[in-house]
Amino acid sequence: MSLRIIEISAPPEASDKIKDLSERYDAIDIWQALRKTGWLDKTEDKRITTRILVDVQNQQDMLDALQRAVINNEGWRITLIPVEATLPAALEPDKDSTTKLKIRDIFRGSITREELHEDMTKGASLSFDFLLLIFLSSLVAGIGLIQSDVAIIIGAMVIAPLLGPNLALAFGAALGDQSLIMKAIKTNIIGLTFTMMITILASFLVTPDAVLQSTEMMNRTNVGYASIILALASGAAAVLSLTTGVSSALVGVMVAVALMPPAVTLGVTLGNGQFDLAYGTFLLLATNIVCVNLSAQAIFRLKGVKPRTWFEEKQAKKASRINTLIWLGMLILLAALIWLKKSYSG
Repeated sequence: MSLRIIEISAPPEASDKIKDLSERYDAIDIWQALRKTGWLDKTEDKRITTRILVDVQNQQDMLDALQRAVINNEGWRITLIPVEATLPAALEPDKDSTTKLKIRDIFRGSITREELHEDMTKGASLSFDFLLLIFLSSLVAGIGLIQSDVAIIIGAMVIAPLLGPNLALAFGAALGDQSLIMKAIKTNIIGLTFTMMITILASFLVTPDAVLQSTEMMNRTNVGYASIILALASGAAAVLSLTTGVSSALVGVMVAVALMPPAVTLGVTLGNGQFDLAYGTFLLLATNIVCVNLSAQAIFRLKGVKPRTWFEEKQAKKASRINTLIWLGMLILLAALIWLKKSYSG
C-alpha cells in the first residue's frame, strides 16, 4: 500500500472540518499540533498543523476537499509528503463488504494533479538548460545517425528534452490550462526550430552520399502505419509512467518514440537539398508529435486528471474536445499523406 502525508496548516476554526474530512475519505491516521507562525513565536497569529496519513487512492479527492474547506481562510498551506515507510505498519481502513468498486478507481493513478502540474510545468519551461540539451542531443544524434551507431543514437534520445513540452501540451489540454498550453507550444516550436537551425548548418559538413549510405538515417525517411501505432502506444505509456509514479519507464518511451533523430534527419536532408527524403522524415516527425499528444491526452482523461472546480472542469472538457478534434484531423491528414506516399513510391 502506497502512502502519503497531507500536511495542512490552517487557522483553528478549520480544525473540525479537517477532522471530518479525514474520516469521510478514510484516512489511515490523523494528528495535530498547535503552533504559532512567525520567528520564535513573536506573533499572535496561530495556526493548527494537521497531518493526515492517506492511501494514494484517496489522496486526490481528499486534497480537493481540504482545499475547499480552507480556501476561504487566510494563512493556510497544504503540503503533500511522500512516505517511504511507517511504523507500526499502516492498516487499510475497514470498508463495508458490500461497497462496490468504482470504475474510476481502477484507472486512478498514484500522482496527484498538483504533482503532475509541477512536473509538466518543468517539462515545458524554456531555459538555457533546455536549449543546451537540444544543442548537445542534436550533435550526438547527428553523429550517431551518420555513423549508424545505435548506441549513440539511443544516448541522444535519452538526453533530448523534446518529449517534455509535448506531454505538457496534452496535460494542459486535459485541464483546460491555457497558460500551460501556450507555454508548451512555445517551447515545442522553439525547440524544434533550434534543432532545425543546428542540423541545417551541420548539413554542410555532411555529403548527400553519406546520408544515403547511413542505414539509420534512411530508416527515418520511411514512415508507415506501424509508426502511427508505435507513437500512439508510446504516448499512452509515457502518461501511465508519470501518473503511476514509475518515472524510470519514461526512458523506454523516449527511446521508442524519439523526436530528436527524425528532427535531425529532417534538418540534414533539407540542408542537402534532398527534399524527397526530407518529406518522408517530416511525415515521421509529425506523426510522432501528433500521436503522442493525442494518446497522452486520452490517458490523462481516462486517469481522471481534471480541474478541481465544476466550472473549470466544464471549460476543460470544451478545450479538450477542441484539442482532440484538431489532433484527430491532423492524424487523418497524415495517414492520407502516408498512403499517397506509399502509393506513388510503390
